[in-house]
Amino acid sequence: FMKNKNILITGATAGIGYETAKALAKQGANIYIVGRNKEKAQKAVDDLIRETGNKNISFFTADLSKQKEVRKLAEEIKAKLPRLDVLINNAGAAFMKHELTEDGIETTFANNHLSYFLLTNLLLDLLRKSAPARIVNVASHSHYGGKIDFSDLNYIKNYSGYKAYENSKLGNVLFTLELAERLKGTGITVNALHPGVVKTDIGKKHTNFLVSFGWNLLTAVTGISVAKGAETSIYLASSPEVEGVSGKYYADSKHKWHSKYSQTEGLKEKLWEVSAKLTGLS
Repeated sequence: FMKNKNILITGATAGIGYETAKALAKQGANIYIVGRNKEKAQKAVDDLIRETGNKNISFFTADLSKQKEVRKLAEEIKAKLPRLDVLINNAGAAFMKHELTEDGIETTFANNHLSYFLLTNLLLDLLRKSAPARIVNVASHSHYGGKIDFSDLNYIKNYSGYKAYENSKLGNVLFTLELAERLKGTGITVNALHPGVVKTDIGKKHTNFLVSFGWNLLTAVTGISVAKGAETSIYLASSPEVEGVSGKYYADSKHKWHSKYSQTEGLKEKLWEVSAKLTGLS
């Protein structure tokens, strides 16, 4: 089913993204990973080729929190790939310290939500050309705690790394819902997912000792393996069962309801409008 399909996975030099790439490479797909660091990306590609025996694996580099790099990445992808069958927006990070990007946007929101929004929109023509195509957005169970304050998207008032993360993952869900509406009839589907509490470093990067210790404790007690955490991404990217299914949220490869708040009338449309302004798409 996946033989020779072109699949792009962001944040795939380690963790869930890497495991997703590995599984889909084993199914015979052509894999393109995106990483921030050239050496790390090259090593990931070499390891993937060695572990899967699939030689059709290569990488692009970009820091997805910077919009000019997302734009450059999209241009490079369009120049290199004649088609794109599956886009997996997987890159995510949690920042415990308040910082703004060079575009003047709070880093978690920029990295986790706006990068999905901008990259996907810039690649839509390529996906349309390749239909039936799929977009898979790695969100999180954390979105249930999210609430977006449009008057303070940069958290100038009171910053909490956890809140910023929850809200960015809510952004992924709202983006998925609105994009599904906009893509009706195009042959492109888009779904979001919760990978589970996975034993990765996401809760330890960009943070302090205490938070890092807490994350280690949490994942030691409740954490699932990275391979298990990748299962729903793999399922949504490749399973014939979800062909034609769009605008849904999944966990454990099953459809789940997204948060009540994310169903608020007009919310997904408003976030789209604001995101389009912030990324210069409107």
